[in-house]
Amino acid sequence: MKNDKKQTIDWSILHYDKWQLYVARTEKGLCYVGSPGQTYEELKSLMQKRFPNANLVENKKALNPYLKELQEYFEGTRQTFSLPADIKGTPFQQEIWAALNQIPYGQTCSYSDIAQIIQRPAAIRAVGTAIGANPILITVPCHRVIGKNGAITGYRGGTEMKRYLLQLEAQSDRKKSIRL
Repeated sequence: MKNDKKQTIDWSILHYDKWQLYVARTEKGLCYVGSPGQTYEELKSLMQKRFPNANLVENKKALNPYLKELQEYFEGTRQTFSLPADIKGTPFQQEIWAALNQIPYGQTCSYSDIAQIIQRPAAIRAVGTAIGANPILITVPCHRVIGKNGAITGYRGGTEMKRYLLQLEAQSDRKKSIRL
């Protein structure tokens, strides 16, 4: 007998400063961190593409641990995330996202650096596309990838948010080294 039970995806909103970010999780872990200004309809559409048999349920209680870690990150008191993730992508995307997780807090690298890390130096455009498809902003730190010339390049969360995250990490890293 086929199991037709629909998967539940819990979601809530993280309010930070002037931003509101949709955050979602499956029973396996965090599956989505949205962009500022995103609507519920956009969240719903994206979740239907990634999890076609899922029901979206607003559930702040289920998201509280994730919201807490993101809030701590924004406050500069957290540099890594400890909760599980459930991100779906192609094998190539998974490889890129794993490479992003190797970029240390407060540091950046270029798209060509990521292509070198995965030993595909000619795949710079494909690397950029895979980075842009990252469903969990911040926790998989795609904001740490910049242009080879140091320019702040595209970011699903917007370049204003990317600039903010890079400055936050640079300031937190400086505070940490001053305390030593």
